[in-house]
Amino acid sequence: MDITRTQIEKWLRETDPVKLKALWQLADTVRRDCVGNAVHFRGLLEISNYCVRCCAYCGINVLRQNIPRYRMTADEIMEGVHKVVAFNYGTVVMQAGEDYGITREFISSIVRKIKAETSLAITLSLGERPFEDLQEWKEVGADRYLLRFETSDKKLYQLIHPSVGGINAEKVATNDNRDRLVILQELKQLGFEVGSGVMVGIPGQTYNSLVDDICLFRQLDLDMIGVGPYLPHPETPLGSGEIKIDIDIQEQVPNTELMTYKVLAITRLICPDANLPSVTALATLNKSRGRELGLQRGANIVMPNVTLPQYRVQYEIYPDKACVNETAEQCLTCLQLRIASIGRTIGVGKGSKCKNI
Repeated sequence: MDITRTQIEKWLRETDPVKLKALWQLADTVRRDCVGNAVHFRGLLEISNYCVRCCAYCGINVLRQNIPRYRMTADEIMEGVHKVVAFNYGTVVMQAGEDYGITREFISSIVRKIKAETSLAITLSLGERPFEDLQEWKEVGADRYLLRFETSDKKLYQLIHPSVGGINAEKVATNDNRDRLVILQELKQLGFEVGSGVMVGIPGQTYNSLVDDICLFRQLDLDMIGVGPYLPHPETPLGSGEIKIDIDIQEQVPNTELMTYKVLAITRLICPDANLPSVTALATLNKSRGRELGLQRGANIVMPNVTLPQYRVQYEIYPDKACVNETAEQCLTCLQLRIASIGRTIGVGKGSKCKNI
């Protein structure tokens, strides 16, 4: 759908419930017509909470020395993978901080094993890894890679992404200033299905920069786009107020549930065939209906967590995350009921872009 920058900003600033209802209905119609009524499940495995990065908003950044760290073993990962198979999810997502204790060879061996034992699509979300890592992982069978560019505003990006420091920093020194937009292009060239996205309402994000972000979604022709609200972690430089943001309050995008739905709906209109998740952060803001409202305003993906409970509570990017104390089985049952309650079906298969109708 051809929507101008002016129209995007107008929708972002809209407060009239009647007009917003029309936006929700339009996004839902485009979603139904372009990707169908199925909600596809991606089984999420948070395989490590080590990270070499100092991202100012993230609860597992390297500066947080007082949190327990973990790194799942190959056997623990495969236990989660086989739950994904048993639950009939079409995809496993292996996510971690940027952890170079998880070597290229380790991930390659896991990918080979998953491909040998299952028919799952494999999504990796492991940070700004070197090109050689990405290339090998694609060669051994990984299907998708997720890497949020987070903001197209270069000054804001630099402010919230200080230089690498701490553990294993020497292993990524040459990768310190790696441009995420360049990495996204590399991933496309390697043949990955590529996912990216932004945080809505991070301090310093203006309406103009958010419009830029949304236009960039279209320009990048992404296969999956994740948009979720910025949820402050009080023990991070940004969440604690240590980093000062100088911005006109009228131009600061709010990190609200409503604003996230607007961005989600607009994204569906301009990227009609992309896979859009209804993210856990929405369920964190609105535990009773957040995920369902996301699915009714453009989304067609959910990512149930299959991480072992003892690790799940330690993967604390932001506090009070929804479902953090549930087992994988409880999460599945809950999502099945939620999806049925809005009259949608559960997708079968890998749910690739343009192939999930």
